[in-house]
Amino acid sequence: MNERAFDELLNIKTEGSQKGFGKSLHYHRYEPTPYAALELLFREYELKSSDHVVDFGCGKGRSNFYIHYLSNATVKGVEMNEAIYQEATQNRDRYWKKARSRKGQIQFFCCLAEEYKIDPSDNRFYFFNPFSIEIFMNVINNILQSVEKERRDIELIIYYCSDEYLFFLENQTAFELKKEVVLPGFNDRNPSERFLIYRLDYK
Repeated sequence: MNERAFDELLNIKTEGSQKGFGKSLHYHRYEPTPYAALELLFREYELKSSDHVVDFGCGKGRSNFYIHYLSNATVKGVEMNEAIYQEATQNRDRYWKKARSRKGQIQFFCCLAEEYKIDPSDNRFYFFNPFSIEIFMNVINNILQSVEKERRDIELIIYYCSDEYLFFLENQTAFELKKEVVLPGFNDRNPSERFLIYRLDYK
């Protein structure tokens, strides 16, 4: 199924990348995760309906809707660009017209990633190269502070992970690599085209 067919299935519009550059060099342009990559990820990685997923730099919400459609998990999207955020909320209205019987919630927040207040229920966090290492470190520290207050297992789902992200997670946090999902057809062109799942266990 191609990109447009998936959008039609979910009754949303997420094709195309952001034109031009944002106001901050710390935040990267919107580009949706390819549906083909999401398909390969969720053949090997399971989300439960009880999970609460936060997508940082969610754009128009493609990953949010795909995850909800697949798992009925509660999903949240954090987007700093107000115009793109509005498109995400419009997509949510269209999506619900087709998915009224599905459980779980879909919420979008228009704010900077580092200003999003981590909810005690949030336990899965999705990143597709959304911002600089400085912002990433701030967001991870917010997650860790939340876990200190409300102990729970946390997993990070990172697509197109930069070397800086890797170095920080491996050397300055207690997160451990749980799984690597290689993407045939993507990864042979670019080694960064893969998903890395990092886990933090609190037993």
